[in-house]
Parts: sequence; C-alpha cells; structure tokens
Amino acid sequence: MTNEINFATTLRNFAEKCACKFIEDRDEFTLEVGVKKLIPVLKSLRDEQDFCFDQLIDVAGVDYLEYGKTEWKTQQATGTGFSRGVQHSTFGRFTFDDNPISEQMDQPRFAVVYHLLSVAKNQRVRVKSFCEDNEFPVFPSVCELWASANWYEREAFDLYGIVFEGHPDLRRILTDYGFVGHPLRKDFPLVGHVEVRFDPSKQRVVYEPVSIEPRVLVPKVIREDNRYDLDNEEA
Repeated sequence: MTNEINFATTLRNFAEKCACKFIEDRDEFTLEVGVKKLIPVLKSLRDEQDFCFDQLIDVAGVDYLEYGKTEWKTQQATGTGFSRGVQHSTFGRFTFDDNPISEQMDQPRFAVVYHLLSVAKNQRVRVKSFCEDNEFPVFPSVCELWASANWYEREAFDLYGIVFEGHPDLRRILTDYGFVGHPLRKDFPLVGHVEVRFDPSKQRVVYEPVSIEPRVLVPKVIREDNRYDLDNEEA
C-alpha cells in the first residue's frame, strides 16, 4: 500500500509539472493531456526511472457524440411489443440520408486512450487525449515510442476515422477494402449501409442496400414476471 501511495504522489507531481489533469479513481490512475503535449508526456512516462512504462497495452478510440444518452425508458415501455420500447432519438437509428439530429457539440467529440504498463514498477496508467477538431480528428502516432501501436492505431483509424500523423502504414485493418464509413462512430447506422450475400447466378459476393429496419436490440424495460412471485401458488 505504501508503494501505491508513493507512486500516486509521484504521478500527481509529474502531472502538475506537465500541466496535465491527474485522476485517481478505484486505485486506477489517469492523465488527461492535450494533443500538443501528448508525445513529450508519453516519452517521459516511458523513459523516466520513476515510471518505466515500457509496454503499450492498448490504444483505444472514443466517440463522445451521444455520451450519456439512451433511447430506453427503464421502468415501463412506451407502447406494446419489443420494438416500441424505445424512442427514436439517437444517430444509430437513422441513415446518412435521413438524419434529423444536430451534430453540434460544445465539447470535444473524439479522444484517444493509451493504456501503459510498467513491468519494473508493477504499475499501470491510462493517458487520455481529446482532439479539438470534431470534423477531422488527428493525433500524432506513437509508433516510434512503442512498436505495438502500429496495429492499435490502424484499428482506431478503421473503426473511428481517427488519423494518426506519422504512422508508417495507416490503412484499414478489420473492415473490407471497399468499406464506407467508420462503424464505431455514434453516427454510423446500427444496421450499416449495405449488406452482402453470395449470388449463385453471378458466382460472386454482391453488395445491396440493407433490408432490415434499424432498431435497438438490447431490451432494458423492467417487466413483472409471475414466475418469481412467491405468493402465487401456481408459480
């Protein structure tokens, strides 16, 4: 416990020196740093003897477009049937051709989160950075600091459309070569734009417009169930 307290103090002092935001929650440490200071801060966390964060465990993109919003009313459904349990109010319910929701935000939309591990210190830290440009998010690549960032950054580029300046080979890694859009963005339709199937007559895979209706698939309506009613003799 003493080592944990000392490390937290050291990390907090480092954050103050670098003008970063330090967050300690549930024995986990997070540093929030601006894009311009990102590389110097990460390099210091890797090289300074107080930290020795020699391993990059993950690089994750985040889209805060609909952060904290939900379509579900959790106490009762708005009508009858499963599909009427939600309000059509989020981006994923619509397509790019018919989107009635405004994308105006008064805060940064995209962030990149770096998860670092120090084997020598047996410590972990999370570094988060927000991009001020909501239309074209760009972050510096950290491939020169950690080689493992190569595929992580490609994944964030593929799924979120986040560009990593200086990446040696920034291209899609999970979706198809002809894929349009970035599927983990909150304004990407839940059902996507196209569906694929094998056409026996053409002897190849064909792309067609999606034929199913966008809908939220996770029910969150709390319903009564007489199977768990101890007063019901027939249960």
